[in-house]
Amino acid sequence: MLRLIGPLCALALALAATVQTAAAQDADAPIQRLLQEHGAAIEKSARRSIGPAIDALAESGLADARAALEAWRSKEMWRAADGGLFVRAEEVDRDTLRLFDLAGGAALGEAPDDGFVQIKPNSGIRGMIAAALVRFQLTDPEAAVRATALDAIERDPEAAHLTALRTALAVESDPALAMRAGRLERLLTVRFAADPAERIAAIEGFAGDLGVDLRAALTPLTATAQEAAAALPAGADVARRLTPGDRDLSAADAYGLLVARGLAPAPVPAEARRTALIDHIADGAVGGVRLAALSDQGARDLAYAALAAEGRVPPAPTEAEIAARLAAHVFWERFTGAPPEVARAALAVLDGIEAKLAVNRAADLALDAVSLASIYFLAAIGLAITFGVMGVINMAHGEFIMMGAYTGFVVQQAVPDYTLSLVLAIPAAFAVTFLAGVALERLVIRWLYRRPLETLLATFGVSIALQQLAKNIFGTQARPLTAPGWLDGALVVNDVVAISYIRIAIFVLAAVFLALFLAVMTRTRLGLEVRAVTQNPRMAASMGIDPDRINMLTFGLGSGIAGIAGVAIGLYAKVTSEMGADYIVQSFMTVVVGGVGSIWGTLLGASLVGGLQKVIEVLNPSNTLAAQTYMILFVILFIQVRPRGLIALKGRAAEA
Repeated sequence: MLRLIGPLCALALALAATVQTAAAQDADAPIQRLLQEHGAAIEKSARRSIGPAIDALAESGLADARAALEAWRSKEMWRAADGGLFVRAEEVDRDTLRLFDLAGGAALGEAPDDGFVQIKPNSGIRGMIAAALVRFQLTDPEAAVRATALDAIERDPEAAHLTALRTALAVESDPALAMRAGRLERLLTVRFAADPAERIAAIEGFAGDLGVDLRAALTPLTATAQEAAAALPAGADVARRLTPGDRDLSAADAYGLLVARGLAPAPVPAEARRTALIDHIADGAVGGVRLAALSDQGARDLAYAALAAEGRVPPAPTEAEIAARLAAHVFWERFTGAPPEVARAALAVLDGIEAKLAVNRAADLALDAVSLASIYFLAAIGLAITFGVMGVINMAHGEFIMMGAYTGFVVQQAVPDYTLSLVLAIPAAFAVTFLAGVALERLVIRWLYRRPLETLLATFGVSIALQQLAKNIFGTQARPLTAPGWLDGALVVNDVVAISYIRIAIFVLAAVFLALFLAVMTRTRLGLEVRAVTQNPRMAASMGIDPDRINMLTFGLGSGIAGIAGVAIGLYAKVTSEMGADYIVQSFMTVVVGGVGSIWGTLLGASLVGGLQKVIEVLNPSNTLAAQTYMILFVILFIQVRPRGLIALKGRAAEA
């Protein structure tokens, strides 16, 4: 007996401490009175019944409401086991809690946890609490917290957020957040405002706005449902009249609508009618119609109608009766997403947006086409020199692009600064591929001039060898060629038109190299000699120009430019040993379409090939391979019409 006295005393002291702790709180505090009012629902934590309790706290205006909601969401809210007061608690150990008053947050000391019940909201209730907390976060002193609240509203807007947003807008000091909050307030006005005139004003204020969030808000307002009646009811909400048999309402759907409204009997499927006729054959007839006559649809209808008149089968309307029923009724669509005047305002704005979208999509397509054309131009400009000027079919041209990309990768490994490494990679790639091109011309090409088929086969073998060499050195895994930070992101005009800074840089690089190439060809001795050899190699030789040397330098120049193209392409495409194969076909198509040997023809060919490919991809977005196939077919047909390309070159290339 004496052994039990100690534990009993300890238990009594613990219970007394619990009671004293609970009593230490102000039971008359407004936050406690509100929690007690909804105490049963809070303790039960059922999602279907908890909404009023959360709303009561969020809308109470009490200074302690936010702390209570945060404690509830983080499962730090506890209640005295006898249904007493609520506290915030932290677990000290398995059996002890450190308690805090929800009214003001004062520490209440420690107590055993067996005297309290933890409030454990599930994930759904925590989401509801988080939505309620947004109202407090909108006026938080920290701008980051207010921005987080706006993010939450954008993800899951509610009608209750409208008032909170308007309150926050009145005191928002950050211009950027004020702009975001103002747009959100107008979007929520469109969706949730009670006054139709207020909604219409907000909708009309968005005229011409291409934001995806606006279209997402307006589209549900224009939802409709199909209706039917013997006559159009007075004051009916008519979005538009429908005619059975039109694209938007088939005759079968229209009759089904009449059946659903109780305005016509349900049709009996043909198979069911046939089975019914078979089941009621008696003495060589059905419904008074001889079997021999039942090959006619009209006779079968009469027989079934006779059976229906006798009550032996359900009545079935004939095709003529169905047509008569359809003609005797009117069909229309009514707005279901919003009051008619609001829905019509949304439709008007959406129609304007669609027209503007079409223009902007065309502009975006044009930007994509220009971007792709600049890539193809960079890839093909070197080929235009070697193939156009020299008449050499270099199947290893794609591998020079690959070599340039890998040169950029190696430079980045040695120079961690991405901007500096890019500046160094461009001349390094030119030097490496220039020397590789000179070596290829000296060792292989020079022995095969005027033998195009053998040149094609030889350079194809070289391309395979270069691919395998790259695999042996760098492996088969794609290597990153990282763009500098200032090339990250995109130039965003609006929600439709945007172009990445990398593609803008490639476009600028293509323009720069076009200018440099023209300067070299028109203002330098090398350019003069290249043009002379191109026009008439024998006459150039008689003037003291060495055609063999010019051929070597020209091939090296074309290969070097391919290396620079590899650096540019590697900034946004994967760098692998096979990357050159992705551009060799387009490069040849660009040169052939533009005109062999013409730099301006190459530019036009790149624009035509890039633009046409983008158009084909838009028309058939699910199959990118189809674009390549159609492009090849286009080039084949184009060559039949203009075998010398858009801009034909006079001289050796034209004679080849």
